[in-house]
Amino acid sequence: MTQDFYSHPATDVARACLGKILVHGKTAGRIVEVEAYLGVDDMAAHSYRGVTPRNKVIFGPPGHAYVYFIYGMHECLNFVCEPEGQAGCVLIRAIEPLTGIETMFKRRAKTKRVRDLASGPGKLTQALAITRKLNGSSLVDGPITVRRLFDEPAFKIDVTPRIGITKCADWPLRFVLVK
Repeated sequence: MTQDFYSHPATDVARACLGKILVHGKTAGRIVEVEAYLGVDDMAAHSYRGVTPRNKVIFGPPGHAYVYFIYGMHECLNFVCEPEGQAGCVLIRAIEPLTGIETMFKRRAKTKRVRDLASGPGKLTQALAITRKLNGSSLVDGPITVRRLFDEPAFKIDVTPRIGITKCADWPLRFVLVK
C-alpha cells in the first residue's frame, strides 16, 4: 500500500484495511478485525490528551506503525492515518493466518488451533513477532507491510462498538470482515 492509502480518516482506513494482507517477515495473514481511534476528540484514543513521548508517532506522517505496550504484558499494532499533524489510527485486532503458520505456532506455543493464533491484538503481535522496536516504522517500505490481493473476494463488514475500553465504548468503530 502507498502512504496515500493511510492519509484518510481513521474510519475509512479501518474499513479499507479489512481483507488486506498484513506481512512481517515470513508470516502473514488477512486482516479480519480492526478498530478506529479518532484522535483528540476520542477519549479512548492515546492521542486524546495531545502529543506525548509515547504517542508522538500518531501525530506524524500517515503510513507508520504505532506499537505500544498494554496491561504490562501485550504489545498492540496500530496504523497511523489522517494527514500529518492530525491524530488518528487503526488498531489491528485480528488476522486470519495465511503463511508462516508453523512459525506462529512456535511463537504461541500453547495455542492449539490456527484460528486462535492471532485472534486478538496481543496474540497477533506475538504470532507475527511485532514489538515496540517497530514503533514508528514505515508500513510502506518497512519491515511491516500491507498488501492487496490481486483478486480480493467480496465480503461484508459488520460494525460494532469497540471492545475492551471504558471511554467512548459505545461508538461503532469496530469493523469485522464477514465472509
